[in-house]
Amino acid sequence: MQFDQRSPVYLQVIHGFKEQIASRELTCGQEIPSRRALATKLGINPNTAQKAYKKMEQEQLIITERNVPSRITTNPHIVDRVRSELLNEAVIQFVTSMQAIQLPFEEVVTTVKKHLSNKQL
Repeated sequence: MQFDQRSPVYLQVIHGFKEQIASRELTCGQEIPSRRALATKLGINPNTAQKAYKKMEQEQLIITERNVPSRITTNPHIVDRVRSELLNEAVIQFVTSMQAIQLPFEEVVTTVKKHLSNKQL
């Protein structure tokens, strides 16, 4: 995972988990590394990993019970919410970029269609 300087590391960790959940790299109920193991793997402070896990618990992305490894939610509605959230973020970023360079709507749509027809989503 590559971290940037624009946002807090714990938020970037959460975003990484969301991307893995949305792409189904992480599946419902799958165990995830301990906070300490994640911190070691990513080269971050254990307190940062703890903060990310706490926030993901609050958002119900992960389930943590005593003496049991944390795991990805089993609630499909939460997974759908994550996918929708990431899609909306990407679309807003794309639309903002297109507005900044003032391309005609039709040209943007034609180009998007062309690229989508060349690739399977």
